[in-house]
Amino acid sequence: MAEQTLSPVRKTVVGVQFMFVAFGSTVLVPLLTGLDPAVALLAAGLGTLLFHAVTGGKVPIYLGSSFAFIAPIIKATELYGMPGMFCGLVSVGIVYMLMSLLVKSFGIDLIKRLFPPVVIGPVIILIGLSLAGAGVNMAKTNWILALVSLAVAVIASIWGKGIVKLIPVVFGAIAGYIVSLVFFRSSMDFTVVGDASWFAFPKLAKMSFSWQAILFMAPVAIAPIIEHVGDMYAISSIAGKDFIKDPGLHRTMLGDGLSCCLAAFLGGAPITTYSEVTGAVSLTKVTDPSVLRISAISAVVLSIIGKVGAVIQTIPQAVLGGIMLLLFGTIASVGISNMIQAKLDMSSTRNLVIVSLILTIGIGGAVLDFGSFSLSGIGLASLVGVILNLVLPADKEPKSE
Repeated sequence: MAEQTLSPVRKTVVGVQFMFVAFGSTVLVPLLTGLDPAVALLAAGLGTLLFHAVTGGKVPIYLGSSFAFIAPIIKATELYGMPGMFCGLVSVGIVYMLMSLLVKSFGIDLIKRLFPPVVIGPVIILIGLSLAGAGVNMAKTNWILALVSLAVAVIASIWGKGIVKLIPVVFGAIAGYIVSLVFFRSSMDFTVVGDASWFAFPKLAKMSFSWQAILFMAPVAIAPIIEHVGDMYAISSIAGKDFIKDPGLHRTMLGDGLSCCLAAFLGGAPITTYSEVTGAVSLTKVTDPSVLRISAISAVVLSIIGKVGAVIQTIPQAVLGGIMLLLFGTIASVGISNMIQAKLDMSSTRNLVIVSLILTIGIGGAVLDFGSFSLSGIGLASLVGVILNLVLPADKEPKSE
């Protein structure tokens, strides 16, 4: 195996490289949601180390900020304040842990029964489209920067090779930032960089209990959980080992859930298995889990360099907006792809009803109030989809002549 021939220096170099593959996406989520990028890096690093501890250090996985929670974080912060929103994020980790218990008790078939493509597909589409308007509003602050970022990201994703193709969003953001430095420097404020210390421990978040935020956020965990299952199969194939059996899917879900809770207590977004890093592992053929732990330690070290976090905060809104146009559309497309790959029959009345109601309830902003609790957005739409899938009868097969 490749990992057996790597020297300590080579392991370190590859580990740092893997961290930078995930760097752009990890800090992009907090930038779009008003969280601290330095805390996100700290949470990704410590969360990855916690995941490896729970799974016995057997799985070559790196965890980072999940795109699935961008829209819910923004809306939950608006509704319940940031301290309440973090309470909602803890519930995401708890959902992971409950799923871990169900998988251990009943096997993976239960997950497939509760969350088939007819539910997961439209939920992922909803996650992608729910912030399309926000992306446009950010992009229109400077369409030149937005279009440069978007164009470079598209070019990198289509014609890029190797690592470039894995992180097109990062290259788009870098290109937009460079253009901004050259042509729009007067509109950029670097005061925060000058004021920042070279070394500073990230400021951790304050949390307050909120049932409403818990009910709002918990159902959103459904889509990342399904993504987690797919990533475990993918990394098993790449490494030539069956991680579904050893250490077991229940252990990997538990590790992810505990890491999500840790991230929320620190003040970061929920973290999940990173497909970009899995792709980099496949590209380099380095499947030694210790290399991913080096990536995690690198993220922790980078999080305490105050100047890095300050520079990240100077990225113009328009650059992020251009990236969002591609990013959220890509997420929605993954949902469509999920339905196509599953050969979902949309001529089926049952499937049509489930998909339609998930999309209209989620995009329409429906809110369900009961007492002091309320459920809305992606969480409500996901719950409706799960319930409909369980109670609606299958279409009757036409009788053959």
